[in-house]
Amino acid sequence: PLLSHTYPGDRPGVTQFPTMIKALAAQHTELAAASGHPDTDMTVVFDAGQNSDVNFADLAATHLHYIGSVPATNCPDLLALPAGGRTPVEGYPGLTAIDTILTHSEELHAAQVTGFEGTTLAKAARKLDDLTATLASGRTRRPRDKVEEHIRAITKDTWVRRVVTWDLTGEVPAELRLTWTVDPTARARLEDELFGKHVLSTDHDDWTVTEVVAGYRSQPEAEFSFRQLKDRHVVSFSPMFHRSEHNIRVHVFTCVLALQIAHLMRLQAERAGLHLSVRELLGRLTGIDETVLIYPTGGRGRPKARHMLTETTELQDRLTQIFHLDHYAPKR
Repeated sequence: PLLSHTYPGDRPGVTQFPTMIKALAAQHTELAAASGHPDTDMTVVFDAGQNSDVNFADLAATHLHYIGSVPATNCPDLLALPAGGRTPVEGYPGLTAIDTILTHSEELHAAQVTGFEGTTLAKAARKLDDLTATLASGRTRRPRDKVEEHIRAITKDTWVRRVVTWDLTGEVPAELRLTWTVDPTARARLEDELFGKHVLSTDHDDWTVTEVVAGYRSQPEAEFSFRQLKDRHVVSFSPMFHRSEHNIRVHVFTCVLALQIAHLMRLQAERAGLHLSVRELLGRLTGIDETVLIYPTGGRGRPKARHMLTETTELQDRLTQIFHLDHYAPKR
C-alpha cells in the first residue's frame, strides 16, 4: 500500500474518494521525484461505486489518469449494439469488446444467469406463490391497495420487474386473486441486453482495449490486501479492543504496517522464484523452530545444553537463505 486513510465506518466510500485521490497524487509525486523519475504517470483504477461529478472533477484536477466503470444501464445505446460488432480481446478467452469500451464476458454472463434465476428470480417466485396461495384461500384481510403494494415490494428488483407480469383481480379482500408468470420474451431480451456486459471509462485514448481491460482487472491485486486484513490468523484487523478515535487510528496504522511488511516479504520471495501467498509464506517461516537439547553429565557438573534448529524442508531452507535467517540461527 502506498498510503492508508482511516475514516468512520458510517461514511460511504464515495465521500472519501476526493481526500484519498489528493493524498495519493501527492504521495506519487513525492515518490516519483525521490526516485529520479518525476514525469512518471500513474493510473487510478476504481469501480462504479466511486462515480460522481465531484469525484471526476477532483480526479481531473490532480492530472492523474484513470480507468473506471459505468453502470451498463446508463448506456442504453451501447447495450443496443449487436453482438456481431464485438471482437475478441487478446489474452482474455471468452471476452469480447467494442472499442468504446463495452465488454462482454461469457463467464460473467453465465454467473449472472445463475444468480438471477437461482437466487433473485427464485426468491421472488416463492413469495409470489405464497401470496397467490394465501389469496386463493380467502384468508387475507388486507385491502387491494395493500396487496398491490406487497406485490410491488416483491418485484422491486429491476430485473425481476422486467420479466414478471402479474394480474390481481377482485376488489374486496376475500375475492382477491393473483396470477403471475415470467415472460419468456422479456427474459430473453433482458439477458441479451445486460448479462455479461461491462462499460469501462478511461482517459487513456491511446491505449488498446486489451491494455484498458488489463488495467481495470488489476483491481483484485489491491482487493487482495483487504481480504488479507480480514484474515483472522495473519495480518488481522480484528478483533480490535479500542474505542477512542486515537487508539483506533494507531491500531489501523499497525495493521497497514504489518500488511506492508508481509507484502514486501512476499515480493522478496517472489523475486527469488517462490510464488507464495502471505499466509503460506508466514506459515512456512513459523515452522522453522529452535529447540534445546539437554545432555546429562552423570552427576559430573552441570548438564550441557545444545541449541539447534528442528528439521526443515527444502522450501524452508530456501526461505532461510532468502531472509538470511542463518544469521540468527544457533551455531554448532
